[in-house]
Amino acid sequence: MFGWLAACLLSYLLGSVPTGLILGKLLWNTDLREHGSHNIGATNAWRTLGKVPGTLIFLLDFLKGLVGAWLGFCLVGSPLAMVLSGILAIVGHSASLVLKFKGGKGVATGLGVIAYLMPMPTILIFCVWLAIVYLTRYVSLGSCVAAALVPILAWLLNEPTEFVVFGVIAAALIILRHRENIKRLLNGTESKIKAAGN
Repeated sequence: MFGWLAACLLSYLLGSVPTGLILGKLLWNTDLREHGSHNIGATNAWRTLGKVPGTLIFLLDFLKGLVGAWLGFCLVGSPLAMVLSGILAIVGHSASLVLKFKGGKGVATGLGVIAYLMPMPTILIFCVWLAIVYLTRYVSLGSCVAAALVPILAWLLNEPTEFVVFGVIAAALIILRHRENIKRLLNGTESKIKAAGN
């Protein structure tokens, strides 16, 4: 029982670390909450700070999810533990204890969890996300489509049932976090991605 509690708690706390906010302030003297979409995630960092900061913040948020799922493996060792700790890393990122239960949208962190649980589906999902963003310039559209594909690909590729369930829950969390973006996409008012300085 201690292993389960430790994995879940540590994963949530790790997810709660607001990497975009911390790096934005420390390295670029910028509070991401005061610019663009006011979100602390990689997309707003890309728009506000530029390609390099945005990519760095994406990678760090990705690692939060990957390490979160890894903690479930190390401390418990079961697929269910990896799934629970991974989900809590995403929840920590989206509802950070440090930010009074506010945060990012969980895409990069969720991708990190998927990368640890299901490497092959991750490659396919990332390629789909990249293609949609490249063709449409809408990160939110790419993120929602990619999230919806997770449980489908997990099922088609015969991943463990726990991973398929994870895909359903993670997709629901990420799409729910994008509900305002979805409204703007439908209204034709969603912002397209463009790095600062471009």
